[in-house]
Amino acid sequence: MNKKIAAFGEVMMRLEVPNHELLTQANTLNYSFSGTGTNITAALARLGYSSYLVSTLPNNPIGDAAISYIHKLGISSQFINRAGNYIGKYFLENGFGWRPSRVTYSNRRESSFNTAADELYEFGHIAKIMDIVHFCGITLAMNDSVRKQMITFASHVKRNGGTVVFDCNYRPALWGENGYKDAKSHYEEILHLADVVMMNEKDAMFILDIKTEKIKREDQLTELIPNIYNKYNIPLIAGTQRTIRQDHTHSIRGFVYKNNTMTFSNTHTFPVLDRIGSGDAFTSGIIYCICEGFSIEKTVDFATAACMLAHTIKGDTPMSTKMDIIKAMTYAASDVER
Repeated sequence: MNKKIAAFGEVMMRLEVPNHELLTQANTLNYSFSGTGTNITAALARLGYSSYLVSTLPNNPIGDAAISYIHKLGISSQFINRAGNYIGKYFLENGFGWRPSRVTYSNRRESSFNTAADELYEFGHIAKIMDIVHFCGITLAMNDSVRKQMITFASHVKRNGGTVVFDCNYRPALWGENGYKDAKSHYEEILHLADVVMMNEKDAMFILDIKTEKIKREDQLTELIPNIYNKYNIPLIAGTQRTIRQDHTHSIRGFVYKNNTMTFSNTHTFPVLDRIGSGDAFTSGIIYCICEGFSIEKTVDFATAACMLAHTIKGDTPMSTKMDIIKAMTYAASDVER
């Protein structure tokens, strides 16, 4: 059966400085549309699933452009409302060498999504249609109204037997100076509803304030994730650990914790073209494998390979096909395909 998958979240305008210039240098910007929900539903549409965004966009030409863009990605706009005047934006400066990439948000608090009235959404109706709905910690950071909408929607999904997927995606710039302290109760509320959670040991230590005496990251992970799994009664937890090397290549290793067992992927090391959205590629890989009924071993390998490939593609949105990902699971470098 072709499962129906939705994501609740904001569609954003990505304004990218060309090449590796700084905002203070550039005279032009390249724009596209993205956001966690956009990235995940686009990836799953490319993998053959019916994908929907549940969101609100401005009722003006900018909103029209965003709708046109997500249609090109294969995402249905059936549950996107049109209201308000603004879209959230972020400016991306691509790093190089020791200089990291930098994201600067603009207009996010006033966006159509973050100011949308509750009555615009038919969460009960949508929840009856969807098999899986994805929610994001970035949405939790916005305001109390959006948090309420998120919990309401997730509760409807749960009552209708759907699968609630939650990605922690903590962003310090969005939570303010009391970030972790303010975020904890909101994260705990959605964790109690979640069936699949994307997180790692840092989320456990800093957001949920769970202590460990371990020093090594793998030891922290293998101690903390089982605690969260049991405390919040979460059937599956998955995530990645990233290492940035002195030659500026990145290494990624994925993990899945299910049935009281931790399963790791192989570690992939690679150069980076565009890092933004790579975590969404991992999440979409996990969701795809759940839908396909893959083994845990194949699930973590597939999702990690999808994450790796996303670093090699320009833009936020994962664009890899199933065959691309399967080839990347062996991580065998190859010449031009002819």
